[in-house]
Amino acid sequence: MTGQTIRIAMGQLLVKAGDPQANLQRACEMIYKASADDCEIIVLPECMDLGWTYPGARELAEPVPGAHSDALANAAKEAGTWVVAGLTERFGDELYNAAVLISPSGNIVSKHRKINELEIAHDLYSIGDSLSVTRTPFGVIGINICADNLPDSLALGDSQARMGAQLLLSPSSWAVRPGHDNAATPYGDLWIQAYRSLAELYEMPVIGVSNVGWIEGGPWNGWKCIGCSLAVGSDGGVIAQGPYGDGAEALILVEVTIVNRPEKGTALTKRLAARGYKGA
Repeated sequence: MTGQTIRIAMGQLLVKAGDPQANLQRACEMIYKASADDCEIIVLPECMDLGWTYPGARELAEPVPGAHSDALANAAKEAGTWVVAGLTERFGDELYNAAVLISPSGNIVSKHRKINELEIAHDLYSIGDSLSVTRTPFGVIGINICADNLPDSLALGDSQARMGAQLLLSPSSWAVRPGHDNAATPYGDLWIQAYRSLAELYEMPVIGVSNVGWIEGGPWNGWKCIGCSLAVGSDGGVIAQGPYGDGAEALILVEVTIVNRPEKGTALTKRLAARGYKGA
């Protein structure tokens, strides 16, 4: 049995490393535009305040809640829409690659700290240690971040689906070497296959939204983030993909149908087995 269809904005945002004011201003403009386009949710990229692996985050990162999340929360409240966004979180002496789910009343109702962080970023970000899902008026939402959904890390998305997630939203920062030729080697197949495996197994739409722009500092200095934001529907089919390029800022609108899965806990075992799940 299927539930309601909802309209989601994929905010493929230009992120300038170390410039939170400009990044947040553009993000808020996208939030208002998504609301004007009758979207229930907008998803923004990973570390969209400072840029992924930006070394200056050690000085510029804010707590959550804090100044950066407050700017998004105020925009969410003014626009009357749900917001998912990746932020760089200061927590005591540690930094986390985090993502928040903000309600239309401007409240942070959920926060995720990235678990499957790339090894090259371990000197900057601490590793998250929990998963959760959130009940909303249109279904149960799971939030994770980028590499949390790599093919060798799908246990995280599996766990959120087993916890009841009907929709998985993933702020991301997809980057390639500066000389990457997208015509010769089109970007995105890895994510399509990973998202599809989760979507088909649980009839759960999966959406990842990447930023665009150049990485400054850190181990991937000079690489470019290239968008290609991706939405896979509950049947595993690609329903939208953002444009490619370091300047390909875009607001992509998609509609997804939330599937009501009656099975829970061990009652889900037969359903998963019928769909090819072996519990590996």
